[in-house]
Amino acid sequence: MNTFKGISVNSRRSAFALIAIALLLAACGGESTEQLPNTNPNSGTVTYNGPPPSTDDVANFKRNVWDNLVTQAKCGACHGSDGQTPTFVNEQDVNLAYAQANTIVNLSDPSQSEMVTKVAGGHNCWLTSNSACVDILTTYISNWAGGSEGSAKTVELRAPALKEPGATVSLPSDTGLFSTTVYPLLEEYCSECHADGGQTPYIASANIETAYDQAKSRIDPMNPKSSRLVERLEFDYHNCWNDNCLASAALMETKILELVQDLQFQDVDESLVTSKALTLSADGLEANSGGRYEDNIIALYEFKTGEGQTAFDTSGVSPEIDLTISGNFEWVNAWGINFGPEGENEQGFMIPAGKAQGSTTASQKLHTILTASGEYSIEAWVAPANISQEDARIITYSGSSTTRNVTLSQSLQRYEVLHRSTTSDENTPFSTQDADMLLQATLQHIVVNYTPATGRQIFVNGVPTDDVDPDNGGLLTEWDDSFALVLGNETDGQSPWQGTIRMAAIHNRALTSEQIQANFEVGVGQKFYLLFSVSDLIGLPQSFIVFEVSEFDNHAYRFASPFFISLDGSVEPSDITLQGMRLGINGNEATVGQAWANLNIVLDSEAYDPGTGQPLSRLATIIAQENGAENDEFFLTFDKLGNNTFARTEPEELPQPTPDYPDETPSAIGLKTFDEINESMSRMTGVPTTNSAVSATYNTVKQQLPTVENIQGFLSSQQMAITQMAIQYCDALVSNTQLRMDMFPGFDFSVPSNTAFDHGGKSLIIAPLLSHFVGSGLNSQPSDSKIETVVGELIDTLKLCGGNECAIDRTETIVKASCAAVLGSATTLVQ
Repeated sequence: MNTFKGISVNSRRSAFALIAIALLLAACGGESTEQLPNTNPNSGTVTYNGPPPSTDDVANFKRNVWDNLVTQAKCGACHGSDGQTPTFVNEQDVNLAYAQANTIVNLSDPSQSEMVTKVAGGHNCWLTSNSACVDILTTYISNWAGGSEGSAKTVELRAPALKEPGATVSLPSDTGLFSTTVYPLLEEYCSECHADGGQTPYIASANIETAYDQAKSRIDPMNPKSSRLVERLEFDYHNCWNDNCLASAALMETKILELVQDLQFQDVDESLVTSKALTLSADGLEANSGGRYEDNIIALYEFKTGEGQTAFDTSGVSPEIDLTISGNFEWVNAWGINFGPEGENEQGFMIPAGKAQGSTTASQKLHTILTASGEYSIEAWVAPANISQEDARIITYSGSSTTRNVTLSQSLQRYEVLHRSTTSDENTPFSTQDADMLLQATLQHIVVNYTPATGRQIFVNGVPTDDVDPDNGGLLTEWDDSFALVLGNETDGQSPWQGTIRMAAIHNRALTSEQIQANFEVGVGQKFYLLFSVSDLIGLPQSFIVFEVSEFDNHAYRFASPFFISLDGSVEPSDITLQGMRLGINGNEATVGQAWANLNIVLDSEAYDPGTGQPLSRLATIIAQENGAENDEFFLTFDKLGNNTFARTEPEELPQPTPDYPDETPSAIGLKTFDEINESMSRMTGVPTTNSAVSATYNTVKQQLPTVENIQGFLSSQQMAITQMAIQYCDALVSNTQLRMDMFPGFDFSVPSNTAFDHGGKSLIIAPLLSHFVGSGLNSQPSDSKIETVVGELIDTLKLCGGNECAIDRTETIVKASCAAVLGSATTLVQ
C-alpha cells in the first residue's frame, strides 16, 4: 500500500490483532448493561442503554460513527437493530453495531469504504449534496481509524482501471447546434433559477456563449444519458417540468443526442507511443488531504458542491454550521466561491453584496468548543479582488459591525484581526503593517492563531508576520453564544468583502508553525493524482507516471510535478530511457502547453525510491478544457520509452514577417525608467531613496517598472507598481512630522477628518501637491483646475468613512491617499 504525502508503506495488522485479543477477553467476562451518554449533541433523542463497549476501539467507533449516524434522519431508520443488514447503528448493542460496521468500512482508506461509496452513488444522503455527505462520512470513519496527535493525513495511491486512449468525441466549439437543441429547454425551464444573477451554473443565461460554457461540463457526448443535465432530472428530481421527471429527463437526453449525433470520433494515431488513458472524474485520485494537519478542525468549508446556495460544513463535528449563500456570488471550479459587490444584474435588478451565513443555533458550536479550549486557529485560502477595500469582513463570528467574538478582515493591504477576550476590546484591530503590504490581490494562505500564552498571531503563506499583539492573552469566557458565523460580509451586510475563498477552517487548537507551513505547502482546491499506466511499454508491473492535476479555472487544467512509481514494492527500474513526453487530450496531442517535450531522463534504481518513486520534472503546464472534467480523456505520448520509439517530425518553422516600420516621427513623449521614477518621487516628496520602507518596496516592484523609455511599451502592470511606490513615498512623507510640515504648512493634522478639510483646509493640501508634483507650462497634461477638482472629490469621498465613524488617524490617511493619487499619476511617469 503506497501513501502520499511522503509515500510510505504501513500496516494496521498489529492494531487489529490487539483488538481481536481484547474482544476475546471481553467475551469471557460476560455482559453488563450500562447507560452511556450520546456524545453528539445534535444526534436527536437516541440514548444508548445497551452493553458497554467491549474495547477502546468499540468506544471510539461509538463516539465517532455510531453517535453521528444513529438518528432516524441519517441511518437509524433503516440500519438499526430491527432494520436492514448491515445493522451498523444497532441501538441495542453497540458491540454488534461495531461488528457490522467493520464489514463496510476500510480503516486504511476511509474514502473507499463501502459505506462511503454507497452514499456517493446517491444512497440516502441526508443533505442536498452527495459530495457533502461523502466528505462527512469519510471524516467520521477517519476519526474512528484514528492516528497520532498532530499527524498529517496521507493519500494512498491506487491503480486505476486500464483502458486504451481514443474513440472520443468533443463537443462543437461554436454554439450553433447548442442554440437549437439543448438551449431552448434550458431557457424555458431553468431560467427562473439559473439565468444571470441567479444560481450557478448559469446554463440558462441570456448570453448563449455563457450558457454553453456553463453547460459543457454537464453534457456527456459519449453517453448522453449520463449527462448531469439528464441525471439531475431523472435521479435527483430537480425542477422537473409537467410533474414527470422521467419524461423531462428523456426529453433532455433526446436534445443532447441531437447535439452530438453527427460528431466524429477522434481516433489516436496508431504510430504514437502512448500510455493508457484516464479521465479526471472517473480515474482521478483526490490528493487534497495529503500532508494536511486537520486533527482539531471543528468547522470546514471546501466548497466542493459547486452549485446551489449552501456551503456545507464537512468537519464531521456536529452540529454542522452549513452556510446559506446569498447576494452576488459565483461558484469557482475546482472548489471555491467568489463574493461580488452590490450592483445591478442584466435585468436591472439590484443584487446585494455576496455573503455566506450560518444560523445562530448551529454557530453556538464555536462558542461551546472554543471557550472550552481557550484557543483557536482560523485558516483560509483567500484571493482578495483588490487592495483598495477597507473594513471588509473575510471571516467573522459576530452579531453586527460593532459586536463580535472574532473577525478576520481586510483594510487596504492589511489583514486585521478583531477579537473579544477578557483582556482585549472587540473593536480594536490587531493588524499587519501598512509598510509590509502583505495582503495582495492574489491567492494567499492566511492563518490566525490565538492562545492565552501568545495572544494573536498572523501567518501569511506559511510565514509569521511577527506583529506583536498589543493585548495580553486572556480567556474567551466573555464570548457571546448568540452570534453567527459569516464569510464575505457582516451579519448586517454592512461590511462586504470582494474576493474568492477557496477553503476556510476553524481549529479548536492553535496550529504550530510547522503545521501551518505544511498546510501551506499542500495548497488548496480540488487536486487529483492521475496515474498513467506504462507497464506494457517497459515490462514492469504496476508502473505509472503520476501527475498532480487540477482545474486551473473554468476553462483549463493544470498538470504538474510528474514522477514515476511502481505500486509493486519489489520493482526497481534499470536503465530505462524516457524522452519527449507530451500530453494528449481526446485523441490528439495538445497543441500548446507541452512542457515536457524536451524531457530526457533515465529511470534507474539509483534515482528511484520504492516509497516515493522517481521525480521527472518540477515543471507545470496549462492545457485548455474541451468537454469538461467529466468527459475529457487524457493520455501521454513518448518519443522514446524503453524500447518503444516514435519517429517524430517537427513542423517547419513559419517564415517570419518583415517588420513594417512606421514612417512617422517617433513620439516625443516617453516613459521614465525605474531608476528615474524612484529618484523623481524622492525629490518631489523629500523622502530619501534610502528610507527602509521605500527601499524595500522599490526592490520588490523594480522589475515591474518601465525599463525602456518607449511609451508604446507601457503596461498596466507598470502602473500598479508605480502606484505602490507612490503609496509608500506618501506614507513616509505624511508619517514624518518635519517633512509634512515643510510640504503642507498651515494644515492641522490633529483635526478630525470631517472638519480638517473645511474652510480652506482642502486647498492647504491640494496646492502644495500641484506645486511640487505637477509640471508647469506643458500642453500635454491636464490643467491644474481639472486635477484640483478630481483630488477634491477624492477628499470629499474619503472623509465620509462610508457612513461609519472615522478612525482617529483618518485625516493622515486621506492626505496620504491624495498625495499618492497625484504622485502616482502620469505627471510622474511621463517625460
